[in-house]
Amino acid sequence: MLAGATDADNDYLSLEVAQPDDWWFHADKVPGSHVILRAKPNEEPSRETLRQAAAVAAYHSKARSAGIISVHSTRARYVSKPRGAKAGTVAVKHGKVLKVRPDISFATRVRSRNAPADNSAIER
Repeated sequence: MLAGATDADNDYLSLEVAQPDDWWFHADKVPGSHVILRAKPNEEPSRETLRQAAAVAAYHSKARSAGIISVHSTRARYVSKPRGAKAGTVAVKHGKVLKVRPDISFATRVRSRNAPADNSAIER
């Protein structure tokens, strides 16, 4: 599971790192990290795994302290960048909303290629 740290990281993660079958998550109607759950070949993630990834997206959002948070979930193939949109802004064609409590226990942060190379940018 991967989570972006900045708008530029979110673009990089969602549009370059994510593969079409990976799962994409983002908290509903609030700024936050894009979270990618890597797909395993010929295997669907369990409902619990999807909820855990959604909980990570909830944690890495401005609604972290809101209790239960709505999080969008879809395959990465349905996420695109609108022409002229600012960094971190994407369009989502299909998906569903999961309601979860924030939880960080499964997250790894990634930085875009332009980010500093030191290890302080990575959270495990």
